[in-house]
Amino acid sequence: MNKSKSSLTGRLFRYALLYKKTIIIALLILVAATGAQLAGPYIAKIIIDQHIQGIEKPWYSADPETVPEGIQSVRYQDRAFVRSDWLKSGQQIPDSWEKASISVIGASFYLIVGEIPEGAVWNVVSDETVEISTDGVTESYSAAKLGKDDIARFYSFDFKPVLWLIGLYIILLLAASGFTFIQSYLLQTAALGIIQKMRTDVMNHIQRIPIRYFDNTPIGAVVSRIANDTEAIKELFMSFMATFVVSGVNMIGIIVALFLLDTKLAFITLLLIPVFVVIMAVHLRFSKVYVTIMRARLSDMNAKLNESIHVMPIIQAFRREKKTIEEFETLNEDRYVNQKKQFRVFSLSSRNAVGLIISLVTAGVIWKFGGDSLRAVISFGVLYAFIDYLSRFAQPIIGIFDQLLNAQRAFVSAERVFHLMDQPAENEIVETSKETIRRPEGHVQFDGVSFAYNGDDYVLKNITFEANKGETVALVGHTGSGKSSIMNLLLGFYETSLGAIRIDGRDIRDYSKQELRKHMGIVLQDPFLFTGDIKFNVSLYDPTIGPEQVKKALRDVGAASFVEQLPQAYDTPVVERGSTLSAGQRQLISFARALAYNPAILILDEATASIDSETEGLIQQALKVLSKGRTTFIIAHRLSTIKEADQILVLHRGEIVERGTHEELMQKQGRYFRMYQLQTGETAAGSA
Repeated sequence: MNKSKSSLTGRLFRYALLYKKTIIIALLILVAATGAQLAGPYIAKIIIDQHIQGIEKPWYSADPETVPEGIQSVRYQDRAFVRSDWLKSGQQIPDSWEKASISVIGASFYLIVGEIPEGAVWNVVSDETVEISTDGVTESYSAAKLGKDDIARFYSFDFKPVLWLIGLYIILLLAASGFTFIQSYLLQTAALGIIQKMRTDVMNHIQRIPIRYFDNTPIGAVVSRIANDTEAIKELFMSFMATFVVSGVNMIGIIVALFLLDTKLAFITLLLIPVFVVIMAVHLRFSKVYVTIMRARLSDMNAKLNESIHVMPIIQAFRREKKTIEEFETLNEDRYVNQKKQFRVFSLSSRNAVGLIISLVTAGVIWKFGGDSLRAVISFGVLYAFIDYLSRFAQPIIGIFDQLLNAQRAFVSAERVFHLMDQPAENEIVETSKETIRRPEGHVQFDGVSFAYNGDDYVLKNITFEANKGETVALVGHTGSGKSSIMNLLLGFYETSLGAIRIDGRDIRDYSKQELRKHMGIVLQDPFLFTGDIKFNVSLYDPTIGPEQVKKALRDVGAASFVEQLPQAYDTPVVERGSTLSAGQRQLISFARALAYNPAILILDEATASIDSETEGLIQQALKVLSKGRTTFIIAHRLSTIKEADQILVLHRGEIVERGTHEELMQKQGRYFRMYQLQTGETAAGSA
């Protein structure tokens, strides 16, 4: 096992240790269930050898008056017949007792009074004469053919023990069924708990992964790892672990039972284990390649589906439906081909191989030892029990083979899940408690900040500016000039490559990311509304924001008028992304959300870019309410919305090329002046 596989197994094992008590109890119950199940063939062996075939054990013919009290005997033709196993240990046999034998020939029972050599072959001559052959010598003996009543008399002391043994067998079967249910329930419960914990850990971890990771990873791939891959790992704990443990205990129990029966037959069974191990190794080697490709293609298909659904209007508008289907079908076909190859390997190496080997061994044992059972080398009961145990020995092997596919899927999925969990994350726990830090004043300072998403390809170069408490700073510039990158740095989504960002004189790298964002609010160009209702989308279930604060925030930004006209007002359901509301309505709700959280620093990322002129008046009024008393940063394309900003920063290719108020920049007649003219159509004179 290589180091990575060992590490993977160790991590899965550590999750299993979280439920070690439940698993240990389940395993102990499993041992009891296995013992109860495996007792069946041994009880059958006792019934056959000691009771059904017990009539062929040595007998003694005696005068009834010479049979001691307490010794079982059968009366036949004025004689008392005592079976050898009815005698007490060490008991002396009177000289007057004669040896006798009963043998089953065909469907008839014959009694001979006299000493018969062990292993002799009986041959019926007539109802009163039997020939006995020993080492090539044949002698004739007088015999009595027993009738049905006589046979029942000779079996009379076996009926009760057989009924007791059958009753014990039934009780053990019922106990095994109950034990199996309990251990299965406990193992399944433990498996569900393990996966629940793993999913929670993954979800907690991705909340702390830097945004940079999600910039380069398809959303569908991440969703696939959290949903599909953890589900596959669940099968490892629910199905494979249960099957592997059950099968392992069963195999050990069967081998122990076989050694109790016959050592020679037990060693024959042990020789099968290396054969099955080799078959499993070959199976795993070839099928892992196909399983890995299958899981990768499933992730790719999820990513493709996620992308297609999100941009369906674009696909349809540009008539890309056929090409999108072809791309998806290519992935689907590759998964289908590899799945067929994997099933081919599985079909050849699982039930077929195991069943064939077990059948050949069973046939060989019957051929080799079947005749020996007639010559008393091994008893018929031992042979029957061995064949029963051998067939049972195949079941756990087949069970493990059947679950190998799930196990391989689980290990491949575990590699993918742990790869996600191994992504570097911010070293902090996501906070859910109430605020405990002092609300900052809102003084923001960028000091020589440079930043690159990749290598030395800087998208921001030596950015330096200050925003005092309560000021409004606007960032303008063409697409790609670095406006959003500045805000991403301020929010702590990325770390600066050079320089420092300070809030109230404290470097933001000294804050935890959660602490940093507690007092910052953001409104995006395309506001995101969560599935829920309107009041939830304002409070986001923050316990410090009550219903009255939600309503006040909506009133203050001018959204209450349309919310109260909705069928369920503040309880109106919102579908994913708020697609049943207009762009302006969604924007006003997002403003109310930011206002309800009362941030010290507010970021408006092109919040009015997609708003129609009629709604713009409401939005502008909401902006005034929202930015009052807060340090506000506005990324704007509509320059008419930032005329009243305290400071306007004009960016070009990652650098601040102009700064000042609207009037100051218009007087400079530089880049900002030209941008404003292009948008408004005003002349320089008119603008002035």
